[in-house]
Amino acid sequence: MNAPFVPPRPPVAAAGPSLPGFLAAVRSNALGMWGAEAYEQDVVVGRAFGRPMLLLNAPAAIHHVLVENPGGYRRTPASIRILWPITGRGLLLAEGEAWRLQRRTTAPALAPRTLPLLLPHMAGAVEAALPALRAQAAAGPVNLLAAMQGLALDVAARAMFSLESARFGAAMRELLGQFGQRMARPRALDLVLPPWLPSPGDIARLRFRRRWVALMDGIMAARTATPAAEGPRDLFDLMRAARDPETGAGFSRAELRDQMATLIVAGHETTALALFWSLYLLARDHEAQARLAAEVAGRDLGASAAAEAMPKLAYTAAVVSEALRLFPPAFTLVRQARQADRAGDIAIPRGAVVMVAPWVLHRHRRLWTDPDAFVPERFLPGATPPPRFAYLPFGAGPRVCVGAQFALAEAALVLARLMQAFHVSMADDRPVLPAPVITTQPDHAPGFLLAPR
Repeated sequence: MNAPFVPPRPPVAAAGPSLPGFLAAVRSNALGMWGAEAYEQDVVVGRAFGRPMLLLNAPAAIHHVLVENPGGYRRTPASIRILWPITGRGLLLAEGEAWRLQRRTTAPALAPRTLPLLLPHMAGAVEAALPALRAQAAAGPVNLLAAMQGLALDVAARAMFSLESARFGAAMRELLGQFGQRMARPRALDLVLPPWLPSPGDIARLRFRRRWVALMDGIMAARTATPAAEGPRDLFDLMRAARDPETGAGFSRAELRDQMATLIVAGHETTALALFWSLYLLARDHEAQARLAAEVAGRDLGASAAAEAMPKLAYTAAVVSEALRLFPPAFTLVRQARQADRAGDIAIPRGAVVMVAPWVLHRHRRLWTDPDAFVPERFLPGATPPPRFAYLPFGAGPRVCVGAQFALAEAALVLARLMQAFHVSMADDRPVLPAPVITTQPDHAPGFLLAPR
């Protein structure tokens, strides 16, 4: 067996950056905000804009903040400024009783038992994408980042609205691209201004919000105009019929729009990146790719057989899980302490900014063996599991991603079908580095060579 592949990463400074360096990292490559000590210590303490900042790596401390005392922490004003234009007041940003109501109402629609309803939509989307991928592969290198973004968006359109993305996909991709390029990186004023005082960037975000709401309203109107069915067809039907088990209340139209927007943004981008990074890792590790191809060879992954096939894709699921470890979609979770608190031996002052960074946590030298290497076997059945709260690709606690099972199933099914269809390699040797904005994206869209199997 060859040595495991170690994907390239941005250099790690000997020490954490100064305040100017921190701001520069946030605006360029945010992974540079942590020095070498962050990957070795239980906690790293600093200050920014007069506030204490703590990076937590101790699993027990993380458990306290995210699970034992989540009400003692809130999202920072900067994160609300950035995310509100695209998610509204949906599940991601709601607080207090509004969040509890939304969570109780939403969770049943995304429970694992709904996957058999949604898997045929996923299988249909990947089958529809294969002819275009074959044509692109015959012409030369393929931009799999764009292809996976388009495919994941089509899965979202089908699974959420029973609609193909042809009608709305271009407009949605354009707006999502604008948001990521122009509005998703925080500026200094976003970090220091109080929530009630608009920053200059908020003006552009408000204009974006109006266009985004109009698009979502158009999609919902198109879906509502389709003939009714006897049973639920998709997530839109499930969410529209959802009721709070305690109060019996459902979502208003505006609330439903914000929930669906949150699911589209969080779900499609997370899955697209999980697929891209999985394909990149397999293209660089020929043994892993051969093992995955052997697992899926000859297996029926069509719409009618997808649910039965999923439990048999153990190595495929392990590749996805390892890709999510090395390139977690949300590279950092940021909270602000409402009151002074103590997480184990760690004192947390009132108003402190508390970070749990999956990018750091998943590569921490005390928590993982060979943490920078691609080793899917870590996640196979029977392997020693990682320490609890050392692996958080979807967060943890009450605010764990409600669509995690949906995303994992989609990524595994699509990756399996792509590996049935193609052998994947890189078109050149240029390193692909993670360069996160809100999610952990590549610094460029590399070319892939796809050879039919």
